[in-house]
Amino acid sequence: MDAPRFRDPQIRIEDLADEPILVVCPRCAGRASVTPDRLTCAGCALVRVPPGPDYRAWNRPVDPFFREPLWLRADCCGGHTLWAFHAWHLDLIERFVVAKLRERELGDRPGLTLVARLPAWMTAAKHRDEVLRTIAKLRATLS
Repeated sequence: MDAPRFRDPQIRIEDLADEPILVVCPRCAGRASVTPDRLTCAGCALVRVPPGPDYRAWNRPVDPFFREPLWLRADCCGGHTLWAFHAWHLDLIERFVVAKLRERELGDRPGLTLVARLPAWMTAAKHRDEVLRTIAKLRATLS
């Protein structure tokens, strides 16, 4: 059987905002979702529009539009935080971590893709098992 292979889909983290980002609701602490236009929570019926000014923090465990804590975040590997915007983002990280062969094309903007910018602690073979356990715990919060 061949070793799992991963090919970089050449996306940037900003591309992940095409799908609603899962956050902790600021009112009820349940699971809410964020789009560039609004934050909504089905649990408590909260609806908010983005605050100004237009500041976006893409590489942190908060959503880039409202700066609310992400739903999919957990401590991992001795003081680091593993986080994902949504299930697709979590799947992408998992596929990358599991792969024994990781292929990246240089493309037009080498080094700017989401997987090229994953932190070294997350991609290190010695952390593979702990990262995968943490991903499984986060995935369980989606059901």
